[in-house]
Amino acid sequence: MKKINPFVSIIMNCHNGEKYLKKSLQSVINQTYKNWELIFWDNRSIDKSKEIVKSFKDKRIKYFKSKKFNSLYESRNQAIKKSKGKYICFLDTDDWWLKKKLINQIDELRKKPEINFIFSNVYLYFQKKKEKKLYFNKKVPKGKITQFLLNNYVIGILTVMMNKDIFKKKKFNKNYNIIGDFDFFINLSLKEQFLCIQKPLAYYRVHDANYSKKTLEYKKEIKKWINKNSLKFKKLNYSLNKIKYDYLKLKIKNYLKRGS
Repeated sequence: MKKINPFVSIIMNCHNGEKYLKKSLQSVINQTYKNWELIFWDNRSIDKSKEIVKSFKDKRIKYFKSKKFNSLYESRNQAIKKSKGKYICFLDTDDWWLKKKLINQIDELRKKPEINFIFSNVYLYFQKKKEKKLYFNKKVPKGKITQFLLNNYVIGILTVMMNKDIFKKKKFNKNYNIIGDFDFFINLSLKEQFLCIQKPLAYYRVHDANYSKKTLEYKKEIKKWINKNSLKFKKLNYSLNKIKYDYLKLKIKNYLKRGS
């Protein structure tokens, strides 16, 4: 029987992402799985991002420019509307994939057609030191893994492949700038079975621009999320104790840093 190769839509949101963009795009071009489109959503960039994208003469890359500057998660929602694939993936402009990322996930989904959401481990690449580190060593269970994720949130959005039909019922919360994927995936895990490929299929680039300025905003957003969701998850018999503990540690760490 001939294998069916489902069409995959890759969402790449960009705001002035020229610095690492070529490597990110090239990692998509290099995929061994070829039945894809890349929805490049330009969120009012003023650098050379557009020129870099256009230099890749590949009809599978589709460029869109936003009419106005939007939050990251509103931009993700807008880009998804332009997609035509059965499955949706995400890749940001400073990260990149291993060349078998797509085919590894498609192969797993062929074996388990009941699964609508799959992700993988990832390498953290530290730009300053030029070193990499495996993101998680603990084996991730499969199925309904909400409490596991509340205790050990290990989903990098760049590793995700998910059925586009999911977005017919739910969108990313556009009011978040940092934790929109966390909010979406945790709530999705209440309804969907998740599957994790334990080996890394991507690289997440850690650098100053994506860390220091986000810490304060992350703290504000996670506090807002805890306040909004505590009662809901308590009624469903899930514990947010680990998230609350991590938030408190971060709050204390920031306080001590200000005082030093």
